[in-house]
Amino acid sequence: MKAVQYRTIGGAPEVVDVAVPEPGPGQVLLKVTAAGVCHSDIMVMSMPAERLPFPLPLTLGHEGAGIVAALGEGVSSVTVGDSVVVYGPQGCGVCAVCSSGRENYCPHARRLGIHPPGLGSPGAMAEYMIVDDPRHLVPIGDLDPVSAVPLTDAGLTPYHSVRRALPQLVPGSTAVVIGTGGLGHLAIQLLRALTPARVVALDVSAEKLEFARGVGAHEALLSDANAAAAVRELTGGLGADAVFDFVGADVTGRSAVAMAALDADIQLVGIGGGTIPVGFGRVPYGTTVTTPYWGSRTELAEVIALAQAGALSVHTETYSIDDAPRAYERLHQGKISGRAVILPGS
Repeated sequence: MKAVQYRTIGGAPEVVDVAVPEPGPGQVLLKVTAAGVCHSDIMVMSMPAERLPFPLPLTLGHEGAGIVAALGEGVSSVTVGDSVVVYGPQGCGVCAVCSSGRENYCPHARRLGIHPPGLGSPGAMAEYMIVDDPRHLVPIGDLDPVSAVPLTDAGLTPYHSVRRALPQLVPGSTAVVIGTGGLGHLAIQLLRALTPARVVALDVSAEKLEFARGVGAHEALLSDANAAAAVRELTGGLGADAVFDFVGADVTGRSAVAMAALDADIQLVGIGGGTIPVGFGRVPYGTTVTTPYWGSRTELAEVIALAQAGALSVHTETYSIDDAPRAYERLHQGKISGRAVILPGS
């Protein structure tokens, strides 16, 4: 079968032929219908050898959707033919945190060498993939796999973030989304669906701001040196009650602090390598700064339910598996609007 792999440190992803895997006891074999392309993959492929925590080659793709093709011994909770998506941030499955569904915060995963598919274990950017436990599968019914697959990260991550900020987002509040790409354009829709807050989008071009308005932003402003002042002007000088930074660079972090209200919630979601200095007098009084990671299994089921109800619309570009390297090039160049999705069967 064909697979997209990261094979050498500093190299580009390659399309290669590998053997079709067979499910062992407790495992599930998926025929992959769609796999998402993400900036996290580019981050992994930018790491020097001494920082990479797993061996190569690695089949990419931590956003996966597929049809159950075969069951390992002892599996009875899913059926061959089921259409599902894969929950990515897998944990040990037995600790108190995992038992509550919050495997994204499993305290033992790293020590046990448990890695998400595509970020350490073989991922979804292949014609078939193995899922180690059926608990990591969420049914999607008749939902289009192309639209559903980005929800496993690009939808789940902002959903987790927005849920954390719900106490701040009361009537009359303002939420700011910095970066309106794969995660940000879904964050805007989630904020509109789940909260009464005024949603302000920030990005670096008129085209991206128009896109943000199209998916529901009440206001769209250039993310530049004047952004914080513009947000404060919109809020009568008070600032934003919640700021979601889906870029994660130093400059956007500073901007987030500068536009935050007293007792605000700042969430550093993006992986741009930036930091937010936190200390008395360095952020507004009462401000909470968090670095949320992915989301829980329960939250993924909730995101799928929102999509099935028509509350989310994912903007996607599709590519064949042979064109996957070009999709990564376009993502790195900032040319992807929304989310790129690989179709391994095409």
